Amino acid sequence: MTAQRYSVKKTTASLQTRDGIRLDADVYTPDTTGQFPVLLMRQPYGRAIASTVVYAHPDWYASHGYIVVIQDVRGRGSSQGNFIPFSPTEVSDGEDTVHWAAQLPQSNGKVGMYGFSYQGMTQLYAAQSQPEPLKVLCPGMVGYDLYSDWAYENGAFYLQASLSWAVQLAAETARIHGDINAHKVLFTAARDLSYYDPSPRFSESFRKYVPGFFYYHWLNHPQPDDYWAQFKPDLTTVALPMLHIGGWFDPYLRGTLRLYEEMQEKTHSLQHLLIGPWVHIPWGRKAGSVNYGPEAISPVDPLQLRWFDYFLKEIETNIHQTAPVCLFEMGTNQWRYFEQFPTPSPTAYYLTTTGLASVREDSGQLTPTLPQTPGQDTFVHDPWRPVPALGGHASYPAGSFDRTHLDCRNDVLTYTSDPLTEDLYLAGDVAVEVDCVADHPSFDLCAILCQVTPDGKVYNFTQGYIRLYEATPPVKIPLQATCICVPVGYRLRLSLSAACYPAYPVNVGTDKVSNEVNFIDAPIITLRVRCGSEFPAQVLLPKLTADQQKAEKLTG
Repeated sequence: MTAQRYSVKKTTASLQTRDGIRLDADVYTPDTTGQFPVLLMRQPYGRAIASTVVYAHPDWYASHGYIVVIQDVRGRGSSQGNFIPFSPTEVSDGEDTVHWAAQLPQSNGKVGMYGFSYQGMTQLYAAQSQPEPLKVLCPGMVGYDLYSDWAYENGAFYLQASLSWAVQLAAETARIHGDINAHKVLFTAARDLSYYDPSPRFSESFRKYVPGFFYYHWLNHPQPDDYWAQFKPDLTTVALPMLHIGGWFDPYLRGTLRLYEEMQEKTHSLQHLLIGPWVHIPWGRKAGSVNYGPEAISPVDPLQLRWFDYFLKEIETNIHQTAPVCLFEMGTNQWRYFEQFPTPSPTAYYLTTTGLASVREDSGQLTPTLPQTPGQDTFVHDPWRPVPALGGHASYPAGSFDRTHLDCRNDVLTYTSDPLTEDLYLAGDVAVEVDCVADHPSFDLCAILCQVTPDGKVYNFTQGYIRLYEATPPVKIPLQATCICVPVGYRLRLSLSAACYPAYPVNVGTDKVSNEVNFIDAPIITLRVRCGSEFPAQVLLPKLTADQQKAEKLTG
């Protein structure tokens, strides 16, 4: 790692894109002579923020011998133009910016990029055109496929996350336009969003300033189609080294894994994956109400520096000697290395019931043996009081919480294992298969996998959601990938419900594929889950073998 530290000077610089739009940036430069590589971040939130919600300040990177450029994308901050999220202009603007940055005073002509979320996507768009100066990327928490990784989960709209983000962008647009009243309305609404029937003042301001009307376009395209296809970065011929960064409770983890696996499969350039026990913001030791200890404190900044030193300065930092996949194992609260993302053969835990899993926690059970006795649980979803979201990856606040009070509801089915007789190590993808039918053409299923402590507290560690239309059993619900050690003496629990509100919209029960919810039409839905040898219902767990259970501490 670079030993010498520099004082830093900050300036503001601008470029003109190929279509004549001025883009503004803050440039942090070592206050000395000589040439340095450039680290570039392109973001839509006002460049002074510089993603310091999760990263070190640009001063820190610049002090290690880098020119750091933090740019307002088109139509944001003080940059000119019209901002439309994920617009095709991000590709050309990114390419223009890379070439411009490579020619800055004191630049050595090499550029790397970093940033998470939207700033992760701008890296991929810039890489699409393969500008020669661009040598390395560090994309964090990206919704690679905008439909299935960012806006929707298995056909269900990310209501809370999408609306919150849209209001934030709309408020910033109102600020840029100097509309004090609209900004005040949107700023106030963002602190206490209404997901039912927003006020006329809010609706007027929101519709006026939401960038490119994207939120309504997203609602009006509830299935993958050509609208969504235009937003996916085309990395067909891109072969850049990438450090992929994700979080177990991040809503875009699917996109991080999809991008990593695609790049790992198609290119020989170095691809590493790091996933911490983090929510989208921040990346720290605590997610929800669970403290994962000092090992969970983000190692990303020094790790990125090792990557940049190697690819932009040709300093040997031994990143090739590190296994490519580094996962934080919750429970033991340590980092594990793998040669590839774990894909162990699924281990099944089967659902069995006396028929009262919605009423009694001792009725529904998880067992490693397929039950021969048939069983059925019936539960009722009432849109007047939908099961509320609590933690997980799709709601705010995200993370792990004690959900004992929710599992006591009669519209939640619970299935609990006997106490574990040995530590259970899980790493990889999780899924739930159930034989479920409803009395309406469309219904939702939320599956939450938890660990139950010896004193009876219930903490979620992964979950999934799906929206179904005219479904034919069995139904498979993909859950968020995970890495956890469930200790001996703890029990596993699966909680099933038909809502997780407002993380996802309440289902109106019709076969019409739509997210425009008129609550006067939302029906009461009765659902039935069957289990037994004829209708096997199961949780499919990525149980690690003994050979995979060796842990190594991440050194940074």
